Amino acid sequence: MSDQFATPEITSDDKLWAALGYPIPLIPIIVLLMEDKKNRPFIRYHAVQSLVFNVALWIIVFVLSLVTLGIGAICAPVAWLVTLWPAYEAYQGKYMELPVITNFIKNQKWV
Repeated sequence: MSDQFATPEITSDDKLWAALGYPIPLIPIIVLLMEDKKNRPFIRYHAVQSLVFNVALWIIVFVLSLVTLGIGAICAPVAWLVTLWPAYEAYQGKYMELPVITNFIKNQKWV
């Protein structure tokens, strides 16, 4: 994981939208539908990354629930807590990289 320094063009509004996208999966969808927000590189980067992160996380929880016959559903609150770490980093104004997810979205040229 490499962090870039916060640049002056990142506003507190950008940081808030980026951070809210991780624990609330509906936010990145809304951001990507808003023209003024999706044109901001910091918000777009975190919106796409948080959307892919949440999809991957909930697929893992779903598969774990199927394999363990529902016992894995207990992991759902813990999985939600995992989203708070990248949200905190986004709120600090960092372009944090999630190991597999960031490489995937960059290879797909989504950011």
